[in-house]
Amino acid sequence: MDGVGQMGSIRQSHSIGKTPRQAAGSQAQGGGTASPKGLRQYISRFPQASVLVIGDLILDHYIWGRVSRISPEAPVPVVHVDSESLKLGGAANVFNNILALGGKADLCGVIGSDESGRMLLKELGSTRSGRGGVVIDQDRPTTRKSRVIAHNQQIVRYDVERRAELKPAMQRRILRYVESRPRELSCLVVSDYAKGVVSATLMSELTRLAAVRHIPLIVDPKVEHFSYYKGATVITPNHLEATQAAGIHGDDDQATNEAGAIIRQRLGCQSVLITRGEKGMSLYEADGVSWHIPTQARQVYDVTGAGDTVVGTLALALSTGASMRDAAVLANHAAGVVVGMVGTATLSAQQLSEALGND
Repeated sequence: MDGVGQMGSIRQSHSIGKTPRQAAGSQAQGGGTASPKGLRQYISRFPQASVLVIGDLILDHYIWGRVSRISPEAPVPVVHVDSESLKLGGAANVFNNILALGGKADLCGVIGSDESGRMLLKELGSTRSGRGGVVIDQDRPTTRKSRVIAHNQQIVRYDVERRAELKPAMQRRILRYVESRPRELSCLVVSDYAKGVVSATLMSELTRLAAVRHIPLIVDPKVEHFSYYKGATVITPNHLEATQAAGIHGDDDQATNEAGAIIRQRLGCQSVLITRGEKGMSLYEADGVSWHIPTQARQVYDVTGAGDTVVGTLALALSTGASMRDAAVLANHAAGVVVGMVGTATLSAQQLSEALGND
């Protein structure tokens, strides 16, 4: 798809329950977004941020090949495998994105006592110092998603996972680790893929901890867990997750606006940031004020992991003093870069800075 607008074209939607005149008044009070130069100042401060990422750890397994015929056994393509690769996924990819952007990060989650778990730890590699919260559960496998890709197109995906909630003893281990983290933390991120780590108890404790330490709590949500996220600073559902959670039908602007307003009010979040693919992002803040940010993607090859990039960028931007709006604009640019890459991807601070264009 083509890019549909520049950063300066961020626009305010007519706020839910307000007239255009009232909405304009809210916009005047809130101010606009920073210039590229101003946004780059936040990026330059990313190394000062210290983020704790809690959630479901996933090993992304890619099988790369080509298709030249259909199987005589069934009407399916035969993939001739050329190579395989492994990448960090889920909460581990959020963690990886933060490090790639120059921030400091710590990781907390669960793996199994299996080959996939050992491979995931190996992929963490030089980030060993930030993985003290990765604990081994003997009773569950490491979550692994295997994707078969031919000619830059995903043919099939198969998963190994166990979605049951962690046992109480394992939950307590995670909470003890989170509570032991130093007070220098600038942000908490929850990456919920509904694989068992994120529970109502965990979210309640994280919300309390964020409030006590006066730091933002960002949640990348799953629909079935929306009731857990009350009091979060911001949640980042995609459009489908948002409309499902709000009980709204439709994929137009009105449906998105209704869903954003309902979710923010129902959960008491400061903000809701809905990612909308080729339509960009929509941000819903207090008093019914909403903002639409057009996409920055020039060409989309793979959306895998783009949500992780959004959350990681948001965490760093909010950690370094950005407003929610400016943080969302930076996250939008970051997502526009990674969807142009095949496979779970990260970007550097330099790439993000270049994506902002000229002042």
